[in-house]
Amino acid sequence: MSAKDAVAILAAAAVLAALVNGTRPTTAAEAASPLGNASGTLPGLAPVTTGPDKKAARALIKDLRVAARGSSAGYRRTRYGDNWADSATGVPYARNGCRTRDDLLARDGRNIRYRKGSTCEVVAMDLHDPYTGQIIDWHKSDADEVQVDHVVPLAYGWRMGTRRWSMTKRVDFANDPLNLLPVLGRANEQKDASGPSGWLPPQRRIRCAYVTRFAQVATKYGLPVTRADRKAMLTQCR
Repeated sequence: MSAKDAVAILAAAAVLAALVNGTRPTTAAEAASPLGNASGTLPGLAPVTTGPDKKAARALIKDLRVAARGSSAGYRRTRYGDNWADSATGVPYARNGCRTRDDLLARDGRNIRYRKGSTCEVVAMDLHDPYTGQIIDWHKSDADEVQVDHVVPLAYGWRMGTRRWSMTKRVDFANDPLNLLPVLGRANEQKDASGPSGWLPPQRRIRCAYVTRFAQVATKYGLPVTRADRKAMLTQCR
């Protein structure tokens, strides 16, 4: 076993132990490939680069159900519960006493600093943004510099069918770490509610990983994508 493999195994074991004990990891490991991170509890988003991995990604994308985009009528953020409230029930980190945003900052950040007296509230960290490749020295005084992106946007989900889901399922979808990535705020704002045919990460080397993660979320929740989005996703993993 190589040293790199050993580090990866130890990092995964630490994450599992944290989940079993109802806590969160306190340090971030090397970014994980989406293909080896189906739970969403490993940090970051590593590029998908090898032929076999791209083939696996294409197979996942090809299996996605296709549907026409529906109306956005009736959508509002509260349809998915309160913003970042620790109220989900069926996803990792649920009901652990910390806001979802802080869970994700702790998962992906390095050199995490918490508010004095708190084991939840992240007030400073370093983040390697997977969308742009930038290293961000983040402080809560400029909170919006890092935003937690819904890989499959909530408004997109609403138009593709989440409006027919139970509130419990929508809250899980909105707080599932598989569907969440801390990223540069400007990139998240540029994405808005777009699917992959309308927006992709500026950093080209991460695009196959991004659409793979998008497909994983859609598969887990049985959510269709548009035909244009599936075509764009397949293009990124050629």
